[in-house]
Amino acid sequence: MRQALRYPRLDTVLMVERSIQEHDGEFKKRALWEQLPKKMMYQTFCVAIDYLLHSKKISIDAEGKIGWIFYPSKSKHIKNKELFWRS
Repeated sequence: MRQALRYPRLDTVLMVERSIQEHDGEFKKRALWEQLPKKMMYQTFCVAIDYLLHSKKISIDAEGKIGWIFYPSKSKHIKNKELFWRS
């Protein structure tokens, strides 16, 4: 496992999140990094992307485009339903 030289601050991760939500499925990783409102090191950006992937907030499709997949308001109704196994 690689050791990151720089870890992103919370405001940096939130900026990346907002950018992904605004441009859902439009950009690949490098293009998304280039259009961010504030500049950051690419390695720091990659650590933020890895975090969002690991936390299942984003996904990367077969073309390499990044999309937002975390919608807690839509999953709220699932929590209220009783889940059971059908035989």
